[in-house]
Amino acid sequence: MQMNYGLVPIGWVQSALTVLDDSPNQREGAPRAWIRFDEQVAEGAKDLRPGDEIVVLTWLHRSRRDELSTHPQNDMSQPLTGVFSTCSPNRPNPIGLHRARIVARAGLRIEVDALEAIDGTPVVDVKPAIG
Repeated sequence: MQMNYGLVPIGWVQSALTVLDDSPNQREGAPRAWIRFDEQVAEGAKDLRPGDEIVVLTWLHRSRRDELSTHPQNDMSQPLTGVFSTCSPNRPNPIGLHRARIVARAGLRIEVDALEAIDGTPVVDVKPAIG
């Protein structure tokens, strides 16, 4: 059984969000952002078009990986809850899941309508949104 798994970024987020504490917890309130694809994956991104609904998977590289429970939405009046039952970015494998709509394309970059990831966040995959 394989014990180590490697993720290779396919691109990076370009966003006005630069401070971790300023990023919203969910899509609501998130600014538009660009995803810049690495040239090595250009073939895989060639059919992405404005209007497409996508799911962007990111590696939340600035998140804590040692947190297993949290107060949902940092509300201390809420009981401690296991991170797998929350949307907390702090978790053993900090994978971000973001639903977005493509609004523009420029070469190897796509602009999405809202993305709560900070500038420089690695993108590990993009998939079509289903359902």
